[in-house]
Amino acid sequence: MRWVIRTDTITVAGTWPKIHISSFQRSARFGWLFLTGLLMMLPALAIAGPTEDANAAIDRWSAAYSANDVEAVVKSYWPDAILLGTKSPVISTGADAIKKYFTELKLQGSGNKNVIQERHTIPIDDNAVLVTGFYEFTRMQEGKPVPGPSRFTMLATKRGGEWRIAHHHSSPHVEAPK
Repeated sequence: MRWVIRTDTITVAGTWPKIHISSFQRSARFGWLFLTGLLMMLPALAIAGPTEDANAAIDRWSAAYSANDVEAVVKSYWPDAILLGTKSPVISTGADAIKKYFTELKLQGSGNKNVIQERHTIPIDDNAVLVTGFYEFTRMQEGKPVPGPSRFTMLATKRGGEWRIAHHHSSPHVEAPK
């Protein structure tokens, strides 16, 4: 784009020439100002990366658990995932074993909840993120909520543009020595 500023050819000595700007030039100037404003806001725009996407997958798992939806919980894992469950003496490998774990836990319709309290995220690469932290299960026993503070480690991986859990270890959270 070429900017053109024309001045009057006749001026009075000691005065500044008048500058005429066409409406097209005013529109172009506004366009440049608008574009500059947008460019200045770019750093403020959040662009999701592997860390955010992996944490979103783990949050979906927690929400599915709290909804007591066994099928949605199982879909949070890859079909070949490994689960070391909080209440299990065995390693659950694969979707069928993971479904069995949550079915035997009697999750469906239980009223059990999960709240992630603290987490630390370590991106390994664009397709794998390790997340570790503390969460609390609230399990219903005889109609009463019983808290179950636990700790976890989850490896979330991306395959075909989708994030799911590939490995999940959960164990009771031990109390700090007094």
